[in-house]
Parts: sequence; C-alpha cells; structure tokens
Amino acid sequence: MSKVILVTGAGRGLGTNIVHEALAAGHQVVATGRRPEEVEKSLGGPQDNLLVTRLDVTSLEDAEAAAQAAVDRFGHIDVLVNNAGNFFAGYFEEITPAQMRRQIETNLFGPMNVTRAVLPVLRKQRAGHIITLSSSAGLIGQEFCVAYAASKFGVEGWMESLRYDVEPYGIRTTVVEPGFFRTELLVDASTTWPEPTIDDYAERTIATVAAWKNMNGRQTGDPAKLARALLAIADQDEPLLRFVAGADAIEGVEAKARELLAQAQASRELGGNLAYDDTTA
Repeated sequence: MSKVILVTGAGRGLGTNIVHEALAAGHQVVATGRRPEEVEKSLGGPQDNLLVTRLDVTSLEDAEAAAQAAVDRFGHIDVLVNNAGNFFAGYFEEITPAQMRRQIETNLFGPMNVTRAVLPVLRKQRAGHIITLSSSAGLIGQEFCVAYAASKFGVEGWMESLRYDVEPYGIRTTVVEPGFFRTELLVDASTTWPEPTIDDYAERTIATVAAWKNMNGRQTGDPAKLARALLAIADQDEPLLRFVAGADAIEGVEAKARELLAQAQASRELGGNLAYDDTTA
C-alpha cells in the first residue's frame, strides 16, 4: 500500500537511499534537508510523488513548516523517518562543551523537534509510524565516540519511552541500531574530527582519525539494503520496536546483553536486598 513518508537528512547517504527506494516502491515522499536545492539534485530532479522542502532539524519552526507542507501536498503523513544526524569524534577531554551540545542538539533534540511537529498529524489520524535512526553506539559505548554515543543513548531512552505515550493513538515506533554501513557518516560533511590538543591523547587521536577515515567507503553494510529493510518494517502491521541492523551490530548487541546479565548476577548479592527495613532503625 502506498504511504506518505517524510525523511529527514535526505540529501545524501542513507537518506537518499531511503527516498530512492520509497519512490521505486510507489510511495509518496517528503524529502527534507537544510539545502533543498541540493536534496532535489541528489534525487534526480522533480518527480510527481516527491516533495522536497527545507528542514534544519535543530529548528522547531522548520519542522512545523515541513510537516504542514507534507499535509498540504499529500493530505497526511504515514511514516516519519528521523534519519538526519552528524558525528563529533574524539576523546571526551578534547571535545569542547560547545561541541558536545551541538552533537546532542542535532542527534537528539533534532528528531525530537521533527517528531513534535508530526505527532499532531498522526494523533488526528489515529495512525502512523515513527522510525528513528539510532546506532549500535546507542547501545554499546565505544572509544572515540563519547559525544555520539551520549546523543544516541539519549535517542534510545526517548524512543523506548515514547512508545508508551503514543501507542494508545495507533502510532507505532521503531528505533534502528545500524552497525557500520556506507552511509557517508564518516565524510567531512558529517564528521567533525578532533585536533590533538592534549599530549596524553595525541598519539591515539592521530591513529584513530587515520583509521576511521581509511574505513570510509569500506564499511560492510549496504545502505540500499538497509533502506529496503526500513521500508519493509514500515509495511508491517506490528512493526519491530527495535531493529538491530547488520551482522556486526547484532554480534555487538548480543555481547552487550551477555555482559548486562553477568553484571546483574554479580550485583545480586550486593544490591538485591536494599529495600528499607524499619526493624533495623
């Protein structure tokens, strides 16, 4: 069945793949980005089932305008794909407070802004689906990723809780945790690389930046396949609440689950009986 799908960050990377696959499947698509002329160019120009509109996800006003444009053009919105994001790499002490705030502003408050703008439409319809791109780094802390992981761990908690807020109105949620895909996240337009400023970190910073840049374009995950999988989830009557995407992500999540269970068992003796006991007062 044809759906109206609003995609953020549609000008490059996975966002472009999602739009291409959605149009090919017969959906109507609202493709958004900070520079709509570049978005339209990346998608091959104007198309009957495509609306391209400006959206900087850090602006609630932009988000509200994009949601209204979608309704004006197509009458409703069925699926929101919160895809836009960026990456501030580096060790915690070398990431400035301003950079940390910018990371969270884009990756956490950004999808919150767009979702806040779209939810009134979905509630009125008593139907809809919110898909938000997190990352395996939203479940598993990683070296050199403190800012990114902080933003994506926030996405995980927000989306997991949002489910309960909106489920009574026929609105479904899915949070997506990809591993390494060729999504252009590691290109300079998406990633802010750190400058070595602290001697203790300098050697590790230089080596890690080189390794990550060398990885770009060689990631094992195919973004076109990921895009098709997201559209398949959007077609499910009871969509997945959580989609761990890619063999590397699944392996990492399984290891994290085993670690959490082991920590829970180790905590049982120390923390399993901490209820207040008034007989000892």
